[in-house]
Amino acid sequence: MKIGLYFGSFNPIHTGHLIIGQHMLSHHGLDEVWFVVTPHNPMKQAADLAPEHDRLEMVKRVVADNPRLRAEDVEFGLPRPNYTAHTMDFLRRRNPDWSFRIIIGEDNLRTLQQWARWRELVDGTGFLVYPRARAEGEMDAPEGTVAPDGQGIVLSPAPIISISSTYLRSALANGDSARYLLPDAAAEYIRENALYGFKAED
Repeated sequence: MKIGLYFGSFNPIHTGHLIIGQHMLSHHGLDEVWFVVTPHNPMKQAADLAPEHDRLEMVKRVVADNPRLRAEDVEFGLPRPNYTAHTMDFLRRRNPDWSFRIIIGEDNLRTLQQWARWRELVDGTGFLVYPRARAEGEMDAPEGTVAPDGQGIVLSPAPIISISSTYLRSALANGDSARYLLPDAAAEYIRENALYGFKAED
């Protein structure tokens, strides 16, 4: 099995995540893509997150109709904050004969050298990198950014998706429509459980 691991808070999962997941299946010979729900990314504030089991349940409901997409809660039972290197140690022990690739956005290359054991992840697991839209006036990657090499770090010709979970949370809290940005299953779950300060539309 060749598995793509799409780590994220998925706070909430949105249409852009699904587009990237399907793209990676179609273009990189993956058998499955796992949406690995991270309870606490060390680079994010835990206070901004919906409860982890709600985020996991949203992902489960959203991918339920695609057998090659999977919600994964492996990090729920690991020490926190969650470090990708530690998760990979566990997954390799659990599935020694499987091959894994980590899916990240292009902006994450700028901070990759801050990751625990990042070089080991590049050499031993490898990254599939999708492009991200640049903000107006944003410069090229700063000196020291890890560069794609076609082997350990592969740039994927994925569509540029500019949907922001931060924007969605704000829209939901303000009662604005998130139609077409959120999968129906996620929107329904948010509505049922009043997540993100959800307010019903007029």
